[in-house]
Amino acid sequence: MKKIVLVCLLTVLAAYFVSGCKNGLENTKYKIIYSKNETDSEKVEQQKEKSYTIAIIPKVGGIPYFNEAEIGAMEAAKQLNVEVFFEGPDVADSEQQIRIIEEFIEKRVDVIAVSANDPEDLLPVLNRARNENIKVITWDADTLPEAREFFINMVHPETLGRHIMDTLAWNTGEEGDYIIMTASLTAANLSEWMHWMLVQQEEFYPQLNLIDVAETGEDPGEAYIQSLKMLDKYPDLKGIIGNGSIIAPSAAQAVREKNKSGEVAVVGLSPPTSMREFLKDGSAQVATLWSPKRLGYLTVVLAEQLLQGKYPEDWQDVPGVGIIRVMDDVVIMGEPIDFTAENVDQYDF
Repeated sequence: MKKIVLVCLLTVLAAYFVSGCKNGLENTKYKIIYSKNETDSEKVEQQKEKSYTIAIIPKVGGIPYFNEAEIGAMEAAKQLNVEVFFEGPDVADSEQQIRIIEEFIEKRVDVIAVSANDPEDLLPVLNRARNENIKVITWDADTLPEAREFFINMVHPETLGRHIMDTLAWNTGEEGDYIIMTASLTAANLSEWMHWMLVQQEEFYPQLNLIDVAETGEDPGEAYIQSLKMLDKYPDLKGIIGNGSIIAPSAAQAVREKNKSGEVAVVGLSPPTSMREFLKDGSAQVATLWSPKRLGYLTVVLAEQLLQGKYPEDWQDVPGVGIIRVMDDVVIMGEPIDFTAENVDQYDF
């Protein structure tokens, strides 16, 4: 009799629990945290996964050079599964950059990467970011070393500055009056490039004569207007160096409109697509640059590695970029590229 009662009781309890479990499963959502079908590699990847946020701030938004850098940055973001914000000021102004950086500090991003309009103005806000455990790096244009972890430079500044002076000399017969038109007199990269241009000229081209330096800002319209004024002011001018990616195309346009193509050599920094028509019609002779798209890509890659505790290494082979060099806390991406009438159609940035 006791056995019969016990069996009946167990049967009732079993039915109760089956019913209860069924109802509970229907009303409760469970997250599977492990499955026996899950591979070890999948588990490792899930453990490694972290959604990093990287803020990239160019000197100015909306110009071709930085537009290409943004494309490269977003390609790297997609490949590395990180979130990238790319935002620059309307004009090349350090005060606007400071406000943008402050906004990213409030968003608690993981890395701030900035191309500095002024190396000193940004120091307080970047140190504030670092005090709040946000990693800070610079790219394209440096700030003071104490404000960042490392600087990603496109090319060695001495190499670039000396080379641009060479391109002017080759196209002026190594003599005559020339001017330098620069986007900024305070940006660290532009100032250092100009320094090495002048060193090269003094050492190797004594018959070249610098007669003026004009600051245009990162504004193609202003660069064009100033080029026209310089051509009127100096009728015997033999050459113009554009120290900034938007200047040489504007200077070449002015030279063409003044019917001085072939009389005034135009060289300097510019993406090839911006200079193509001027190189082909002789209004400009040489444009020099690197790949801004690759620079944006490299910036995101090194920022993501920094968040994993990895610093750039000399001779490091970066997929999609190539071999980089590291000198102290400065990364050198590569060598400058010259664009001429003969090769400009080979490039599309």
